[in-house]
Formats: sequence, structure tokens, C-alpha cells
Amino acid sequence: MRDLAEKFFLAFIPIFVAIDPIGLVALFIGLGTSASPENRKQQAFLGIFTGLCVAIGFIFLGKIIFAALGITVADFQIAGGLILLILAARELVTFGPPDRGGGDEFGIVPLGMPLIAGPALLTALLILIDTVGLVFTLLSLLVNLALVAVALCNADRFSRWMGTQGLRGVSKIIALLLAAIAVSLIRRGWHGV
Repeated sequence: MRDLAEKFFLAFIPIFVAIDPIGLVALFIGLGTSASPENRKQQAFLGIFTGLCVAIGFIFLGKIIFAALGITVADFQIAGGLILLILAARELVTFGPPDRGGGDEFGIVPLGMPLIAGPALLTALLILIDTVGLVFTLLSLLVNLALVAVALCNADRFSRWMGTQGLRGVSKIIALLLAAIAVSLIRRGWHGV
């Protein structure tokens, strides 16, 4: 029994760090400033479902896709970092009211992919399958996504506490943090080449 618990936590902790449910709440609030509470919940579950589908697909097809395309994990980190950097830059340089043409639709991109199922998670999954096995990796992924669901469902409490102006400020700060995360991914990918 102790061996099973140890294997679970060996998979759970890296996935928890890669997804970062606590940090994801702040990002979620920043992304959903113009969305209604109902739409935010819908986008949260869409993001979690997208992250789950991408992660499971990557568990079974990741190595095959990498080998077929001739890419490495470092290439993947750079590509994910560039996507995040573009999203962050777009948010940072937008002045005035947010663009209403799609500003409420953030569940699939960027929440589901690359924030939940980003390069860090997908890389961790590939490593964990080899070290602890498929069952413990999948179980740890599901538990972590359940924690993300709980965290995002309670994000409205933070929204009410901060108010509209506070959320706008958080949105810009989060965009800057996204840019920093993007640069970090690109840098790690570049050094991994």
C-alpha cells in the first residue's frame, strides 16, 4: 500500500507543479474579466475538458508525433512559449475596452491549451509514464484536474472581492506574468536544444 501511495505522489507532485492550480486561478480571473459568471464557469469546464483531451492524447501519441515530425521537447517548449507571448502581448498593448469579438471565449485557448495542458504538463506526462507507469500518471492527472475545477469554480469569490477596476489591473499584471512565463519557456527550450 505504501508503494502505491508513493508512486501516486511521485506522479501527483510534478503534475500539480506543472498545472499550478493556485496560479491558474489568478490567470483565470484575468482572462475572464469581461465574461459573465455563467460564461466563466462554462469556459472553465471547457478549458479543463480541453486540457484533459490534449493531455490524454499526448500521453498516447506524444512520442509518436515527436518522432514522426522530428521535433524535440525543447522545440515544443519554444513553440508553446511563443504562443503565450503573443497572447500576453495582445492583452498588454490593448487600450480601452476589451475587444468584444471573442474576448469571452478563452476556454480552449489559452486556458485549456497552453495554460492547463502546456509544455510543462505534457513533458511531465511523458517522463512520468516511463517512471511510474500509465495508471498512476492518469490517476494523478485526473486528481489534479479535479483540483483545478474546484479552484476555478471558486474564482468568482475573488472577482466580487476585487471589483471591476481591480480585475482590470489584475488582467494587465497577469498578461505581464504570462509574457514572463512565455520567455521562460522559450529560454528553457533554447538551452535544451
